[in-house]
Formats: sequence, structure tokens, C-alpha cells
Amino acid sequence: MPLSDVDLAAGLRSQVSRLVKLLRKQTRNDDLLSLTERATLSRIHEHGDILPGELATIEKVSTQAISQVLNRLLELGLINRTPSEEDRRKVIVTLTETGKRGVRQRLQEKQEWLARSITEKLTAREKQTLTEAIDILNKLIG
Repeated sequence: MPLSDVDLAAGLRSQVSRLVKLLRKQTRNDDLLSLTERATLSRIHEHGDILPGELATIEKVSTQAISQVLNRLLELGLINRTPSEEDRRKVIVTLTETGKRGVRQRLQEKQEWLARSITEKLTAREKQTLTEAIDILNKLIG
């Protein structure tokens, strides 16, 4: 008997959460960044130049909370804050070269671990099913 939509959703959520946790564990944590700091760097990497308020909205935190995170990342030399050319009252946040390198390294570590797992654990048919599942997930996320 097929799973109900609710059971299917619960199973999907559970497995995606487990995968995210496993991927997090695959990156070195020698830079001692918090999970929030890492997530913030990733968002800046994804969006490019971004305002702190936009970043707070994306991360679903207060502007005060994102300001504290950004202050720490600035101290570590991972981000730049520059006045907006259109509105000098606004500040644009960007990654420094060091920040970009760190984000790229963590992404590469995660992808390499996942690629090894796929190579070692999946059959050709399972890889094809995974390809189809990615298309389905893209449809869900939309």
C-alpha cells in the first residue's frame, strides 16, 4: 500500500534533515565558525552583494542578530561592508577573497563526500532513480 502524502512528507523531511546533518559533519571546523556564521557566509555567497536587512530576512533573524554575526565575520576578515553608491545610508555586505575561499572549500568538501557515497553505495539503477528524484525535488521546491 502506498504511503499517504503526510507520511511521504514526513519521511522526506526526516531523510533530508539527516542528509543535511551528515553534510555538515563532512566539513572541517578548524575555523571555529558557528553554524549561524557559516550559514550567513553561504547566503552572502549565493546572493552576492546584499544589504544586512535582506540577509536578516533570508535567515529569519532580527537585524540586531544579523548585525552581531556580521560584526564577527568582519573581525575575522571574511566580509566587507561598503556604503551603497545609490544610498550612502545603506551598507552593502560582500565576501572577501578569504571568505569566498572558505565557502568554496566547504562546498567542495561536502560535494566530494556525497560523490564518494554515491560512487560507493549506489547501483547504476539507483543513480538513475536519484537523478529522477532530483527533478521531482526541483518541482516541489519550485
